[in-house]
Amino acid sequence: MNVLISKFKEVLYAVLPITVIVLILNFTLTPLDNALLIIRFTIGVMLIIIGLSIFLFGVDIGITPIGQLMGKSLTKTNKVWIVMIVGLLLGFFISIAEPDLHILAGQVDFVTAGLITKMSIVIIVSIGIGVLIATGLVRIVYNFPLYKLLTILYIIILILSFFTTPEFLAISFDASGATTGALTVPFILALALGVSVMKKDSKASEQDSFGLVAIASTGAIISVMIMNIISKSDKITGSLEEHGEQSFSILGPFSHEFPIIAQEIIIALLPILIIFLLFQKFSFKMSRKEVRKIVTGLVFTFIGLVFFLVGVNAGFMDVGRAIGQSIASLDSKAYLIIVAFVLGFVTILAEPAVHVLTHQIEDVTSGYVRRKVVLFSLCIGVGAAVALSMLRILIPELQLWHYLLPGYILAIGMTYFVPKLFVGIAFDSGGVASGPMTATFILAFVQGAAEAMEGANVLVDGFGMIAMVALTPLITLQIVGVIFKLKSVKRGVVKNVQ
Repeated sequence: MNVLISKFKEVLYAVLPITVIVLILNFTLTPLDNALLIIRFTIGVMLIIIGLSIFLFGVDIGITPIGQLMGKSLTKTNKVWIVMIVGLLLGFFISIAEPDLHILAGQVDFVTAGLITKMSIVIIVSIGIGVLIATGLVRIVYNFPLYKLLTILYIIILILSFFTTPEFLAISFDASGATTGALTVPFILALALGVSVMKKDSKASEQDSFGLVAIASTGAIISVMIMNIISKSDKITGSLEEHGEQSFSILGPFSHEFPIIAQEIIIALLPILIIFLLFQKFSFKMSRKEVRKIVTGLVFTFIGLVFFLVGVNAGFMDVGRAIGQSIASLDSKAYLIIVAFVLGFVTILAEPAVHVLTHQIEDVTSGYVRRKVVLFSLCIGVGAAVALSMLRILIPELQLWHYLLPGYILAIGMTYFVPKLFVGIAFDSGGVASGPMTATFILAFVQGAAEAMEGANVLVDGFGMIAMVALTPLITLQIVGVIFKLKSVKRGVVKNVQ
């Protein structure tokens, strides 16, 4: 109970800033015509706080132990082909059940009026994730340097980008961020930790605890690009539509979302539970008490995710879209950039996977890398990402690749001289930063602004923001790594971070 209360306080402090900002905007800069939106937003906030607290508690006693146990079991087999096959299956099932991916795929389906179907995005991305998780686990086993593998993967992405349409370029990079969400990140992190801790070299073990999320996220980019190239999709456009009756109801959206999200989360957790029980029968051989604890953790994870995602989808989406449209309609466009930065800065505090990652960073490094430092760096990076996305909407000539190409060249280049521990942390953080809060509230905010701006295309300009959110932490956290390195040199302990 003390742990649950601690999680509740942590989440309360994280969610309050964005709540206060939205309410201030409503009563000052952009008063919303529909008062029901604010009431729904308030209900959504309460569901988010309760749900996120329960979710994080469930992850600690359920998801994380499963991932670590599976990672250790795979390593004990000493057979690479088993590691690859199990990694492929785990990656596919975890990704295909990731709520964030369903949110993004649903929005792509909605905006394109079904031209790009939700299930096609989910399946194609999940295949890519599975292949790259298997690749990442093999990398850990063979001690292949993370920065070299990332260089190879992003060169492949660069080549594919020349043959990808602008619409799919934005969707592919957004998919990479949306895939590494509230459910997949804790599992992937624990899986990597479970494999890496079996190494005799403690320094290599610490470094290899991070990086698998980064590798997995590239699978989403590559798979969507290949889908676009093979299908030879024509140029497509999209627009936002009104939600009809639900806009005039307080509880309507919540009752509508609850069964849908509950079903998605059951589908999400069921394969993990089945795989865990199979491993328990043939490999883990845990006591009934330990099994009961993990199953209880999965139940808490289910309850927490349902509450959280219902709150986000039913309470945040429409408000985010309405605020984006209102601010974009103001005479001074400077407000759009400023509000975008502030919203990006505070929204990252409410991302569930961010809390999981920052705690693991502090634990794995024995407190050497403080979670507050990582969290503040992520806030700066994500704030800048959302602001730059707004700038792209305001300046039609500014395209997504104008950001991504130099950004990834810089990020990959830094991996060659930044302490290797921070390379893994930075690239994992890029995927983690773009979670359910970003994929819903901030994406709706950006799309609302794109819809209101003359000359903007919702499909091209409304998407791509998640890609920016996934990019900027790569640079900001590697800069933190350089700072740590310089401080360590002065103290004579540089070996500890290399």
